[in-house]
Amino acid sequence: MNITIILQQLVNGLSLGSLYGLIAIGYTMVYGVIRLINFAHGDIMMVGTYFALFAATTFLLPWWAAFIVAIALAALLGVFIDKVAYKPLRNASRISSLITAIGVSFLLENLFLVLFGGVPRAFKIPQVFSGVVHLNGVIIPIIALITPIVAIVCLLLLMQILQHTKYGIAMRALSLDMETTRIMGANVDAIIAFVFAIGSALAAIGGIFWALRYPSINPLMGIMPGLKAFAAAVLGGIGSVPGAALGGFIIGITEILVVAFLPSLAGYKDAFAFLLLIFVLLFKPTGIMGEDLEKGRF
Repeated sequence: MNITIILQQLVNGLSLGSLYGLIAIGYTMVYGVIRLINFAHGDIMMVGTYFALFAATTFLLPWWAAFIVAIALAALLGVFIDKVAYKPLRNASRISSLITAIGVSFLLENLFLVLFGGVPRAFKIPQVFSGVVHLNGVIIPIIALITPIVAIVCLLLLMQILQHTKYGIAMRALSLDMETTRIMGANVDAIIAFVFAIGSALAAIGGIFWALRYPSINPLMGIMPGLKAFAAAVLGGIGSVPGAALGGFIIGITEILVVAFLPSLAGYKDAFAFLLLIFVLLFKPTGIMGEDLEKGRF
Protein backbone atom coordinates (compact mmCIF):
# COMPACT_ATOMS: atom_id res chain seq x y z
CA MET A 1 0.00 0.00 0.00
CA ASN A 2 1.61 3.27 -1.14
CA ILE A 3 1.54 6.70 0.48
CA THR A 4 -1.16 7.98 -1.89
CA ILE A 5 -3.63 5.35 -0.74
CA ILE A 6 -2.78 6.04 2.91
CA LEU A 7 -3.38 9.77 2.44
CA GLN A 8 -6.63 9.00 0.64
CA GLN A 9 -7.84 6.93 3.59
CA LEU A 10 -6.74 9.55 6.10
CA VAL A 11 -8.81 12.16 4.29
CA ASN A 12 -11.81 9.83 4.37
CA GLY A 13 -11.19 9.09 8.04
CA LEU A 14 -11.00 12.78 8.97
CA SER A 15 -14.27 13.42 7.16
CA LEU A 16 -16.05 10.54 8.89
CA GLY A 17 -14.51 11.37 12.25
CA SER A 18 -15.69 14.96 12.05
CA LEU A 19 -19.27 13.69 11.68
CA TYR A 20 -18.90 11.50 14.76
CA GLY A 21 -17.37 14.44 16.59
CA LEU A 22 -20.27 16.78 15.78
CA ILE A 23 -22.77 14.28 17.12
CA ALA A 24 -20.60 13.38 20.13
CA ILE A 25 -20.42 16.99 21.28
CA GLY A 26 -24.19 16.97 21.84
CA TYR A 27 -23.89 13.85 23.98
CA THR A 28 -21.10 15.29 26.09
CA MET A 29 -22.79 18.69 26.59
CA VAL A 30 -26.01 17.19 27.93
CA TYR A 31 -24.11 14.79 30.16
CA GLY A 32 -21.79 17.52 31.38
CA VAL A 33 -24.71 19.68 32.53
CA ILE A 34 -27.37 17.28 33.83
CA ARG A 35 -25.54 13.89 33.86
CA LEU A 36 -27.96 12.41 31.33
CA ILE A 37 -26.97 10.12 28.46
CA ASN A 38 -29.46 11.31 25.85
CA PHE A 39 -29.86 8.15 23.78
CA ALA A 40 -32.38 9.97 21.57
CA HIS A 41 -29.54 12.12 20.25
CA GLY A 42 -28.81 9.91 17.23
CA ASP A 43 -32.49 9.96 16.33
CA ILE A 44 -32.53 13.76 16.44
CA MET A 45 -29.76 13.54 13.85
CA MET A 46 -32.09 11.40 11.73
CA VAL A 47 -35.00 13.81 12.18
CA GLY A 48 -32.76 16.71 11.09
CA THR A 49 -32.02 14.97 7.79
CA TYR A 50 -35.75 14.45 7.15
CA PHE A 51 -36.40 18.11 7.93
CA ALA A 52 -33.75 19.09 5.38
CA LEU A 53 -35.12 16.67 2.78
CA PHE A 54 -38.71 17.89 3.02
CA ALA A 55 -37.71 21.55 3.24
CA ALA A 56 -35.87 21.12 -0.07
CA THR A 57 -38.30 18.80 -1.89
CA THR A 58 -41.74 19.65 -0.52
CA PHE A 59 -41.31 23.37 0.17
CA LEU A 60 -38.78 23.83 -2.65
CA LEU A 61 -36.36 25.87 -0.56
CA PRO A 62 -32.82 26.34 -1.87
CA TRP A 63 -30.40 23.91 -0.24
CA TRP A 64 -28.80 26.47 2.10
CA ALA A 65 -32.21 27.65 3.35
CA ALA A 66 -33.41 24.05 3.75
CA PHE A 67 -30.35 23.25 5.86
CA ILE A 68 -30.84 26.32 8.07
CA VAL A 69 -34.52 25.51 8.59
CA ALA A 70 -33.70 21.87 9.40
CA ILE A 71 -31.06 22.86 11.96
CA ALA A 72 -33.42 25.35 13.60
CA LEU A 73 -36.27 22.84 13.74
CA ALA A 74 -33.96 20.19 15.21
CA ALA A 75 -32.90 22.66 17.90
CA LEU A 76 -36.57 23.33 18.72
CA LEU A 77 -37.22 19.58 18.79
CA GLY A 78 -34.42 19.15 21.33
CA VAL A 79 -35.91 21.86 23.54
CA PHE A 80 -39.37 20.28 23.21
CA ILE A 81 -38.07 16.82 24.16
CA ASP A 82 -36.34 18.27 27.20
CA LYS A 83 -39.47 20.10 28.34
CA VAL A 84 -41.83 17.15 27.82
CA ALA A 85 -39.68 14.15 28.67
CA TYR A 86 -36.73 15.20 30.82
CA LYS A 87 -37.76 18.31 32.76
CA PRO A 88 -40.42 16.46 34.83
CA LEU A 89 -37.66 14.04 35.89
CA ARG A 90 -35.06 16.58 37.00
CA ASN A 91 -35.19 15.35 40.60
CA ALA A 92 -35.84 11.69 39.78
CA SER A 93 -33.22 8.96 39.82
CA ARG A 94 -30.79 8.83 36.91
CA ILE A 95 -32.08 5.43 35.86
CA SER A 96 -35.54 6.97 35.34
CA SER A 97 -34.07 9.62 33.04
CA LEU A 98 -32.02 7.02 31.19
CA ILE A 99 -35.06 4.82 30.56
CA THR A 100 -36.98 7.88 29.40
CA ALA A 101 -34.20 8.75 26.94
CA ILE A 102 -34.34 5.23 25.49
CA GLY A 103 -38.12 5.53 25.24
CA VAL A 104 -37.85 8.84 23.37
CA SER A 105 -35.40 7.20 20.98
CA PHE A 106 -37.80 4.35 20.23
CA LEU A 107 -40.67 6.82 19.86
CA LEU A 108 -38.88 8.90 17.22
CA GLU A 109 -37.73 5.85 15.28
CA ASN A 110 -41.13 4.18 15.20
CA LEU A 111 -43.00 7.44 14.58
CA PHE A 112 -40.94 8.08 11.46
CA LEU A 113 -41.28 4.45 10.40
CA VAL A 114 -45.07 4.80 10.58
CA LEU A 115 -45.12 8.20 8.87
CA PHE A 116 -42.58 7.59 6.11
CA GLY A 117 -42.00 3.84 5.97
CA GLY A 118 -38.75 1.94 6.17
CA VAL A 119 -37.80 2.30 2.52
CA PRO A 120 -34.68 4.51 2.20
CA ARG A 121 -35.19 7.87 0.50
CA ALA A 122 -32.66 9.49 -1.78
CA PHE A 123 -31.06 12.66 -0.42
CA LYS A 124 -30.21 15.01 -3.26
CA ILE A 125 -26.68 16.36 -3.09
CA PRO A 126 -26.36 20.06 -4.06
CA GLN A 127 -23.94 20.70 -6.88
CA VAL A 128 -21.57 22.62 -4.63
CA PHE A 129 -20.90 19.47 -2.59
CA SER A 130 -20.60 16.99 -5.45
CA GLY A 131 -17.21 17.79 -6.97
CA VAL A 132 -13.78 16.30 -6.33
CA VAL A 133 -10.30 17.74 -5.94
CA HIS A 134 -7.20 15.96 -7.33
CA LEU A 135 -4.08 16.53 -5.24
CA ASN A 136 -0.92 14.61 -6.16
CA GLY A 137 -2.88 11.50 -7.00
CA VAL A 138 -5.22 11.79 -4.01
CA ILE A 139 -8.87 12.13 -5.00
CA ILE A 140 -10.62 14.24 -2.38
CA PRO A 141 -14.39 14.70 -2.58
CA ILE A 142 -15.46 18.26 -1.86
CA ILE A 143 -17.72 17.01 0.93
CA ALA A 144 -14.70 15.34 2.58
CA LEU A 145 -12.95 18.73 2.64
CA ILE A 146 -15.92 20.75 3.82
CA THR A 147 -17.06 18.42 6.63
CA PRO A 148 -13.94 18.74 8.86
CA ILE A 149 -13.93 22.51 8.31
CA VAL A 150 -17.57 22.73 9.41
CA ALA A 151 -16.84 20.54 12.44
CA ILE A 152 -13.85 22.65 13.51
CA VAL A 153 -15.78 25.91 13.03
CA CYS A 154 -18.68 24.56 15.09
CA LEU A 155 -16.25 23.44 17.82
CA LEU A 156 -14.54 26.85 17.94
CA LEU A 157 -17.87 28.71 18.05
CA LEU A 158 -19.08 26.45 20.84
CA MET A 159 -15.90 27.00 22.86
CA GLN A 160 -16.35 30.76 22.43
CA ILE A 161 -19.92 30.45 23.73
CA LEU A 162 -18.80 28.36 26.71
CA GLN A 163 -15.91 30.61 27.65
CA HIS A 164 -17.06 34.12 26.79
CA THR A 165 -20.86 34.41 27.08
CA LYS A 166 -23.18 34.59 30.07
CA TYR A 167 -25.00 31.45 28.97
CA GLY A 168 -21.70 29.63 28.60
CA ILE A 169 -20.55 30.67 32.07
CA ALA A 170 -23.94 29.62 33.45
CA MET A 171 -23.65 26.25 31.71
CA ARG A 172 -20.25 25.65 33.29
CA ALA A 173 -21.54 26.68 36.70
CA LEU A 174 -24.59 24.45 36.30
CA SER A 175 -22.38 21.49 35.41
CA LEU A 176 -20.64 21.80 38.78
CA ASP A 177 -23.59 22.49 41.10
CA MET A 178 -27.17 22.81 39.87
CA GLU A 179 -28.70 23.84 43.20
CA THR A 180 -26.13 26.54 43.94
CA THR A 181 -26.56 27.93 40.44
CA ARG A 182 -30.32 28.02 40.97
CA ILE A 183 -29.95 29.77 44.34
CA MET A 184 -27.75 32.43 42.73
CA GLY A 185 -30.66 33.40 40.49
CA ALA A 186 -29.86 31.60 37.24
CA ASN A 187 -32.78 30.24 35.22
CA VAL A 188 -31.69 26.60 35.30
CA ASP A 189 -34.45 25.35 32.99
CA ALA A 190 -33.61 27.98 30.36
CA ILE A 191 -29.92 27.06 30.51
CA ILE A 192 -30.66 23.35 30.10
CA ALA A 193 -33.01 24.13 27.20
CA PHE A 194 -30.19 26.12 25.59
CA VAL A 195 -27.87 23.11 26.00
CA PHE A 196 -30.41 20.84 24.30
CA ALA A 197 -30.90 23.37 21.51
CA ILE A 198 -27.16 23.57 20.75
CA GLY A 199 -26.67 19.81 21.02
CA SER A 200 -29.64 19.06 18.76
CA ALA A 201 -28.52 21.65 16.22
CA LEU A 202 -25.08 20.02 16.08
CA ALA A 203 -26.73 16.62 15.67
CA ALA A 204 -28.74 17.98 12.74
CA ILE A 205 -25.61 19.42 11.13
CA GLY A 206 -23.94 16.04 11.54
CA GLY A 207 -27.01 14.30 10.09
CA ILE A 208 -27.17 16.58 7.06
CA PHE A 209 -23.50 16.05 6.26
CA TRP A 210 -23.94 12.34 6.88
CA ALA A 211 -26.70 12.33 4.26
CA LEU A 212 -24.46 14.28 1.88
CA ARG A 213 -21.76 11.64 2.36
CA TYR A 214 -24.18 8.68 2.20
CA PRO A 215 -27.15 10.07 0.21
CA SER A 216 -29.81 7.66 1.42
CA ILE A 217 -31.82 8.24 4.59
CA ASN A 218 -34.21 6.11 6.62
CA PRO A 219 -35.80 6.27 10.10
CA LEU A 220 -33.18 3.95 11.62
CA MET A 221 -30.15 5.71 10.18
CA GLY A 222 -29.26 7.41 13.47
CA ILE A 223 -28.79 4.24 15.53
CA MET A 224 -25.24 3.24 14.62
CA PRO A 225 -23.81 6.77 14.17
CA GLY A 226 -25.40 7.68 17.49
CA LEU A 227 -23.79 4.73 19.27
CA LYS A 228 -20.40 5.46 17.72
CA ALA A 229 -20.72 9.13 18.66
CA PHE A 230 -21.49 8.06 22.22
CA ALA A 231 -18.41 5.85 22.14
CA ALA A 232 -16.43 8.85 20.84
CA ALA A 233 -17.69 11.03 23.70
CA VAL A 234 -16.67 8.41 26.27
CA LEU A 235 -13.35 7.79 24.52
CA GLY A 236 -12.47 11.48 24.55
CA GLY A 237 -13.72 11.95 28.12
CA ILE A 238 -17.45 12.47 28.46
CA GLY A 239 -18.09 15.97 29.74
CA SER A 240 -15.24 17.42 27.67
CA VAL A 241 -16.22 19.15 24.42
CA PRO A 242 -12.73 19.02 22.85
CA GLY A 243 -12.48 15.42 24.05
CA ALA A 244 -15.69 14.48 22.25
CA ALA A 245 -14.39 16.01 19.02
CA LEU A 246 -11.04 14.24 19.44
CA GLY A 247 -12.77 10.94 20.15
CA GLY A 248 -14.84 11.34 17.00
CA PHE A 249 -11.78 11.90 14.85
CA ILE A 250 -9.99 8.91 16.39
CA ILE A 251 -12.91 6.53 15.84
CA GLY A 252 -13.53 7.79 12.29
CA ILE A 253 -9.89 7.40 11.25
CA THR A 254 -9.62 4.00 12.93
CA GLU A 255 -12.74 2.71 11.18
CA ILE A 256 -11.53 3.79 7.75
CA LEU A 257 -7.98 2.50 8.22
CA VAL A 258 -9.20 -0.88 9.44
CA VAL A 259 -11.21 -1.33 6.24
CA ALA A 260 -8.25 -0.13 4.13
CA PHE A 261 -5.55 -2.28 5.74
CA LEU A 262 -7.69 -5.29 6.69
CA PRO A 263 -10.34 -5.57 3.96
CA SER A 264 -11.20 -9.12 5.04
CA LEU A 265 -12.48 -7.65 8.33
CA ALA A 266 -14.55 -4.91 6.69
CA GLY A 267 -17.74 -6.59 7.88
CA TYR A 268 -16.59 -6.06 11.47
CA LYS A 269 -15.64 -2.41 11.10
CA ASP A 270 -18.37 -1.27 13.50
CA ALA A 271 -16.95 -3.48 16.23
CA PHE A 272 -13.51 -1.86 16.06
CA ALA A 273 -14.84 1.45 17.38
CA PHE A 274 -16.05 -0.23 20.54
CA LEU A 275 -12.94 -2.41 20.85
CA LEU A 276 -10.85 0.77 20.70
CA LEU A 277 -13.05 2.31 23.39
CA ILE A 278 -12.61 -0.70 25.67
CA PHE A 279 -8.84 -0.70 25.12
CA VAL A 280 -8.46 2.99 25.99
CA LEU A 281 -10.72 2.80 29.04
CA LEU A 282 -8.70 -0.11 30.40
CA PHE A 283 -5.73 2.23 30.75
CA LYS A 284 -7.54 5.56 31.22
CA PRO A 285 -11.05 5.06 32.62
CA THR A 286 -11.90 8.77 32.42
CA GLY A 287 -11.18 8.95 28.68
CA ILE A 288 -8.39 10.75 26.88
CA MET A 289 -9.30 14.27 28.06
CA GLY A 290 -11.51 13.32 30.95
CA GLU A 291 -9.20 14.20 33.81
CA ASP A 292 -10.40 16.55 36.56
CA LEU A 293 -13.88 16.77 35.02
CA GLU A 294 -15.37 17.20 38.47
CA LYS A 295 -13.30 20.37 38.87
CA GLY A 296 -14.11 21.91 35.49
CA ARG A 297 -16.24 20.56 32.69
CA PHE A 298 -16.23 21.51 29.01
